[in-house]
Amino acid sequence: MPDNRIKKVLILGGGTAGWMTAAALSKVLRNRYCEIQLVESEQIGTVGVGEATIPQILLFNKLLALDEDAFVRRTRATFKLGIEFVDWLRPGSTYIHAFGEVGRDMEGIHFHHYWLKMRALGRARDLSDYTLGAQAAYRGKFMRSIDAGNSPLSNIAYAFQFDAGLYARFLRDYAEQRGVRRTEGKVLGSELDEKGFIREVVLEGGARIGADLFIDCSGFRGLLIEQALHTGFEDWTHWLPCDRALAVPCESAGEPTPFTRATARRAGWQWRIPLQHRLGNGHVYSSAHMDDGEAADILLGSLDGRALAEPKLLKFTTGKRKQFWNKNCVAIGLAGGFMEPLESTSIHLVQSAIARLLTHFPDRDFAPADIDAFNRRSHFEYERIRDFLILHYHANERDDSDFWRDCREMEIPETLAQKIEQFRQNGRIAREADELFNELSWLEVMVGQGIHPRGYHPLVDVMPAEEIHRRLEEIRGVVAKSVDYMPDHSEFIRAHCAAPA
Repeated sequence: MPDNRIKKVLILGGGTAGWMTAAALSKVLRNRYCEIQLVESEQIGTVGVGEATIPQILLFNKLLALDEDAFVRRTRATFKLGIEFVDWLRPGSTYIHAFGEVGRDMEGIHFHHYWLKMRALGRARDLSDYTLGAQAAYRGKFMRSIDAGNSPLSNIAYAFQFDAGLYARFLRDYAEQRGVRRTEGKVLGSELDEKGFIREVVLEGGARIGADLFIDCSGFRGLLIEQALHTGFEDWTHWLPCDRALAVPCESAGEPTPFTRATARRAGWQWRIPLQHRLGNGHVYSSAHMDDGEAADILLGSLDGRALAEPKLLKFTTGKRKQFWNKNCVAIGLAGGFMEPLESTSIHLVQSAIARLLTHFPDRDFAPADIDAFNRRSHFEYERIRDFLILHYHANERDDSDFWRDCREMEIPETLAQKIEQFRQNGRIAREADELFNELSWLEVMVGQGIHPRGYHPLVDVMPAEEIHRRLEEIRGVVAKSVDYMPDHSEFIRAHCAAPA
């Protein structure tokens, strides 16, 4: 049979997306399967604000066989147990979307149904009291899982908060050690063949680089997926109206917390991400409701420490490409689409696109069925994450600005409306297929955003209320004792993975 395999992959763009892609391909496409080249220009800056992650990144690190302590040191990372939401339901409200288990399921029924019944009777604590991730986050504790039998300490879910620039540098070293060739250059355009496939890219100065498979990691510009192939873009601004962000690092103030914070503002929200050496901060807002000057004043006026740079302005449009894979080009990262960093999904969307590409890795025939499957799964993932983000905005009781009133009154996607209505009726949450956020994530955010079910699973009534109360108190006690056992977050970092001063 003729050798029809991909002989060369060209990645356009570095940054987080480009070097994550290069690192993963260099690990999987070993034994000189094909040539991998990455083209980037130091003249073109990267967005570089995606500093928080979700637990799925552990799968990516496992694929690369990384030494986690070395990874944390190199990226000056901290550990992350969840995201705290301040003032989202109304000014003065707070809740946490914590990673990992919430309570303990009983008699084949999800824990939260028992909790809903007891809360209706006035005999339940806050949902976070039964959640190891939430309690550890608030008490500044962290450790990795240990073999502790049925204890929550056997299954601790966590992610990372790191310096995106250092992360890209770390992955660049990893990829280059495994044969990826980096070329410095600014791409001015591309040439297509007679079938409309990309044949080569043209660099400033006239150099041309050809490949079989092109991976567009050029950010919002979409130099290949959009400018060369005119793929089209689906705009979601009517659902996610924030279209600008200001980002600025500042000095740390005290020990880093093992969670990210998102604080609602008059026309958007502000992030706070603690690293070992600084804090990452940003203000995401709607330019239709607030000008850049006011947004900058709010951001700079609410930092924990001295700003270490001038705020960096980013303009974006939420949405996705109409195809993520078009002909012989795959868009990964911001070139494929963008949803604001409210639930730290940007790096995960890079990771999941890489995983899908490896699952459907092509030969030079580029089978349409594989491309269709890749696109179908990508659209589903983006749409379900979109719904989860809209939930935060739509379910609010704020009445202090047109922005929040508009979000509350907007028409939402039918898929989200159905999920909310089902939860309101009986507390049930249906996770469809392999959507990213599980039932527990939806639960924590819906409860936190003030959505209260009218009922609960009817089989909860099989168990007497006194027995339910006893079990809930037992779970709460086990969680508290487990958190007592955990070391301080900063102490854990100093003992295992502190970055050099």
